[in-house]
Amino acid sequence: MRVKNITYWVLTIFLSIGMLAGGIQQMLQIGGYNDIVKPLGYPLYVLSILGVWKILGVIVILAPKLTLLKEWAYAGFFFAMSGAVISHISVGQNFIEAMPASILLVIVVLSWYLRPDSRKIKRIIK
Repeated sequence: MRVKNITYWVLTIFLSIGMLAGGIQQMLQIGGYNDIVKPLGYPLYVLSILGVWKILGVIVILAPKLTLLKEWAYAGFFFAMSGAVISHISVGQNFIEAMPASILLVIVVLSWYLRPDSRKIKRIIK
């Protein structure tokens, strides 16, 4: 149980740092994200929207309680990262271009799967 908890927190902190850094850069449209998004065919304002949602998602993931919002945040991270991977591949870019999003996608799934019971929605069976 201790190893699972440590693994969860290491992955979740890595995920949070990656999403927060990317979210800030996307929100402000700095750090090369404009050059990444243009070949994918998305309008640049999408970066600002994604950036704000990523920052809010990190806050929710790290905050205690808020279990239902955590599910939504993980789902949002999953959709954002899987969408990024699919976008890179669908425009003919090689897998190396999709590697950062692929790594974050795996970490999203692992963090969600390994989260402690206190961070899960309680099921009420009647």
